[in-house]
Amino acid sequence: MTPVTVKPGDSPIVLGLPHTGTFVPDDIFARLTPLGQTLGDTDWHVDRLYDGLLEGVTTVRANFHRYVIDANRDPSGTSLYPGQNTTGLVPTTNFDGEPLWLDEPDAAEIEARRVAWHAPYHAALEAELKRVHAIHGVAVLYDCHSIRSNIPFLFEGTLPDFNIGTNNSQTCAPVIEAVVAGICAGAEDYSNIVNGRFKGGWTTRHYGRPEDNMHAIQMELAQSTHLATEQLPFAYDEAKAERLRVHLKTILTSLADLAASVGGTP
Repeated sequence: MTPVTVKPGDSPIVLGLPHTGTFVPDDIFARLTPLGQTLGDTDWHVDRLYDGLLEGVTTVRANFHRYVIDANRDPSGTSLYPGQNTTGLVPTTNFDGEPLWLDEPDAAEIEARRVAWHAPYHAALEAELKRVHAIHGVAVLYDCHSIRSNIPFLFEGTLPDFNIGTNNSQTCAPVIEAVVAGICAGAEDYSNIVNGRFKGGWTTRHYGRPEDNMHAIQMELAQSTHLATEQLPFAYDEAKAERLRVHLKTILTSLADLAASVGGTP
């Protein structure tokens, strides 16, 4: 299995898809608990949700599941949210705090997985961002995510529909955050928040360097916005998704139009 699939384009926008992959090597799959083997914490159908929304967009998709190794975690293992419940580089529990492994991987195995899976994904993502930046003088990484709307282990209450993360406005130009937030706020019957429970994962924080015209923003969607149910079989709801895709298309199109004003051809 190739760790990453890249579809290069000529737009200044790059879509990161770190959590839609479902591949787990057989030897790793056999060590997961029956609950772990359901792969419940997948960002279900997010690749389908964004497909075809922006002409010329580049996509970088991890094909492996986050239980193999999480492509949106710091490779050093440092927590993104100190003091809060979260999952690590190789998660030991699911989002509900329930054990995932019959036999947990040790440090040596985690490092081997990092080299085999995490590193190739980020090498590909970095290469595409640099390529796009060389063409336009600017690159905007839009990191695509989804999660169940109610997970008491991770957060209280019901998650807003649109969760915009810029690490407290550090990972992109203020106008980029403002434009995305404005579109979400104007989306009728949808709720939104900026830098709430999800402020952007390692990917957003690592690549977001607005001073270099390298911008990054994370969008965490509540799965209730596009799934028929937030439990197995996590079926795609065509009607919900099409309604949501209207707003996602507006976001991506606006970012592409905006990129010229925050960057410039070198």
